[in-house]
Amino acid sequence: MAMLRLIMAILVLGAIGLWPRSTLLGANLTHLPAQAIARAEIALTFDDGPDPEVTPRVLDLLDAHGARATFFCIAERAIAAPELVREIVRRGHLVENHSRGHRATFPMLGLGGIRREIASAQATLAEITGHAPRFFRPPAGLRNPLLDPVLHDLGLRLVSWTRRGYDTNRSNADEVGQLLLRRLAAGDILLMHDGHSARNEKGVPVVLEVLPRVLAAARAAGLKPVTLAQAIDA
Repeated sequence: MAMLRLIMAILVLGAIGLWPRSTLLGANLTHLPAQAIARAEIALTFDDGPDPEVTPRVLDLLDAHGARATFFCIAERAIAAPELVREIVRRGHLVENHSRGHRATFPMLGLGGIRREIASAQATLAEITGHAPRFFRPPAGLRNPLLDPVLHDLGLRLVSWTRRGYDTNRSNADEVGQLLLRRLAAGDILLMHDGHSARNEKGVPVVLEVLPRVLAAARAAGLKPVTLAQAIDA
């Protein structure tokens, strides 16, 4: 009976880890704080970059709308394009920690493996940008109970999202846009991808079709896209 209870507990914890927006394994930012909501702010977040083709075009679109965003970068990709990472910062955006290599096995790692993945990325991104990341998003948002104490030790805050458009596996910009913009409201954290973006039938990364719609919708609703630090610190 004791073994059965142990097995059930492990299965429950595993299932919780597969729910990216869960707060049962520790603090998890899924919405901006009340003061940001009062200021009508939202956070646009981009994962899996930097991408030498897509990221510069995302930056240009953000500039054109006077928007600020947060980029959760994979350290190994940052090493391959350090000047692009610095350009993200130069344009007024945040570069945050999305693990060293974005391994599919991340939620199955032990304490040491999790610490190495995150700490290595932390050191790399700090060296490139001159600023240590403050926020962490695990690969695909998946985690296990060992993540929270590691983040606490490294001074990082877990961030997930309010909604996402699944733009890594959906190539239809209308579908992605509907998922992102449904009930768009102050305090929302939106997840998009400048890395690993799906492409439409013409080969255009879907994020480049969707982002202008998101920015236009935010402006029409009187919402201001800001970085996570701007939303939390102000």
